[in-house]
Amino acid sequence: MTLHIHTVDENTRPAPDAELVSIADYVLRKHLESDTAFTTARYCLMDALGCAILALQYSACTKLLGPIIPGTTVPVGARVPGTNYLLDPILAAFNIGTLVRWLDFNDTWLAAEWGHPSDNLGAILAVTDYLSRKNLAEGKKPLVIKDVLTAMIKAHEIQGVLALENGFNRLGFDHVILVKIASTAVATQLLGGSHEQIINALSQAFLDGAALRTYRHAPNTGSRKSWAAGDATSRATRLAWLTMQGEMGYPSVLTARKWGFYDAVMKSETLRMGRSFGTYVMENVLFKISYPAEFHAQTAVECAILLHPQIKNKLDQIEKIALVTQESAVRIISKSGPLHNPADRDHCLQFMVAVALLQGDLKADYYEDSFASNPWIDKLRDKMMVEEDKQFSKDYLDPDKRSIANSIQIFFKDGTHTNKVTVEYPVGHLRRREEGIPLLFDKFAENASTLYQAEKVQQLLSLFKDEEALDNMPVNEFMDLFVR
Repeated sequence: MTLHIHTVDENTRPAPDAELVSIADYVLRKHLESDTAFTTARYCLMDALGCAILALQYSACTKLLGPIIPGTTVPVGARVPGTNYLLDPILAAFNIGTLVRWLDFNDTWLAAEWGHPSDNLGAILAVTDYLSRKNLAEGKKPLVIKDVLTAMIKAHEIQGVLALENGFNRLGFDHVILVKIASTAVATQLLGGSHEQIINALSQAFLDGAALRTYRHAPNTGSRKSWAAGDATSRATRLAWLTMQGEMGYPSVLTARKWGFYDAVMKSETLRMGRSFGTYVMENVLFKISYPAEFHAQTAVECAILLHPQIKNKLDQIEKIALVTQESAVRIISKSGPLHNPADRDHCLQFMVAVALLQGDLKADYYEDSFASNPWIDKLRDKMMVEEDKQFSKDYLDPDKRSIANSIQIFFKDGTHTNKVTVEYPVGHLRRREEGIPLLFDKFAENASTLYQAEKVQQLLSLFKDEEALDNMPVNEFMDLFVR
């Protein structure tokens, strides 16, 4: 019997992987007609910028911003909201993306993978602002905010559809890979990339592989989780730029045996794309309206605030706090022991609930060391029993529900107890959109007021309420409104 040993690799260049082609087709050729998607995108833009402005209050964030060499400006660049920085679009994308994401307060998408689709604004605003200023310098027309909204809808869709059935977290990888993929696609298109160039850039994004989730979980939770998305959207902008300089692509980056993304990263699994790309994600995105908290805990915080009046004068009488949640919350934000920094605290279900029970509210400042030293927080954490409700977990993944349910019941030493309080849908959910949108404007006004005078805040609110004026505003003029 002759034994055949494989010693030669077949080096025929394959056609691009179908998944890359599908994304490129969507970004370059899909015409968007959903009024709901565009309306929601305007809300997302307003909300994300409000989150960015609020983040400027925290030195742990602002120390990471600005040019690499202090004082550096570029002749034609992109603005960073709330600052006077004018940076190259790659660095501006990091700055903008980091500001938007810092406080865990921007929009959210939950499925097999979770994430925050407005993280992509790092690339989108940086590239469109830069292109607008470049066009004006060359005697051409600038881009307008309608172009930003279109890119947002498409970036939301790419990130969100890929998240529906592909849980990178279960492989130990972070969701910011999806930010990089989505931002790469739209940034390349905005820079004038062809169908082939978008495919090439996307292949580069997949070649980077995936970041570990180590920085999001005990015992290593830390501030990288607050700039990881800024890093991803900046990297995407660089990959788009490299591609536009003529850098080649790698057509079978996903499917190449042994060395491809599927074999090397996904343990021979393949990406599942359960629906075609359209406007579904933007239409159904979740807003964090009330609390700067990891989204799986939003309804738990709401439950705790509802219980606050009943227990605020009986803290020493509490024997047990029964906290029932979904599987995702149990897996990623339920933890005991010391909490070492704000990033650690805003990813701890028990900490967020304890603070809400104590204060009847949850604010970004409550994650800081000065507040977190309150001994009652850990006393309440120690009394919490966290359990999964299988129905909550099922409804979480149900495409017709997408609930994020939590319930809390408090038991006292004398044998009495509160009613069991359950909240299935947070105020930022599509099912509570009518209730939530006025509060979203209030949230923006409150966040903007931390930096701007009342007259400026009203100017910005009026603009966001005037769809036609907003859509037709040149991006550079819009970004100039936020200069500080």
